[in-house]
Amino acid sequence: MKITPTAIPEVLVIEPVVFSDARGFFLETWSRRKFAEAGLDADFVQDNHSSSVKNTLRGLHYQLQNTQGKLVRVNLGVVYDVAVDIRRSSPTFGKWVGEVISADNRRLFWVPPGFAHGFLVLSDVAEFQYKCTDYYNPAAERCIAFNDPDLAIDWPVTDPGQLILSAKDQAGKALKTADLFP
Repeated sequence: MKITPTAIPEVLVIEPVVFSDARGFFLETWSRRKFAEAGLDADFVQDNHSSSVKNTLRGLHYQLQNTQGKLVRVNLGVVYDVAVDIRRSSPTFGKWVGEVISADNRRLFWVPPGFAHGFLVLSDVAEFQYKCTDYYNPAAERCIAFNDPDLAIDWPVTDPGQLILSAKDQAGKALKTADLFP
């Protein structure tokens, strides 16, 4: 497995070893021992799976309590995945990184606790799976606006009018007024 830090060193791109032959392929998406040896020693307690159509944008989500680290992957389609550092004490506070992850490139993306997370579906359909280090707590969930000008995330969108957002995501707060981590 190859683990590459992004411009925000705690956010990682993970490329598993893929064994392919005439039958198809095999890869490990999680091995506690191998990931711990590589410096990612996480205790996952919940797995989630979502399916979304093209131009769906989910995020930027986080929880103030039951703070979640997320190991994300795509097993159908293509997404642009984004992590935003929302730890006020961090030298990379307010910075973001994005990565294309897909069923074809088989990359995993590690979004540590203390980050807001979101993704945009680039293919006709995408199935998105992620492991979480804490349980979902709807009372603690918050959302930052995907289009916050202070973040200036470069979403790969040609027509913003085509985006599909939930009511919650449409009501996302600006970074400067959101509840954040110390």
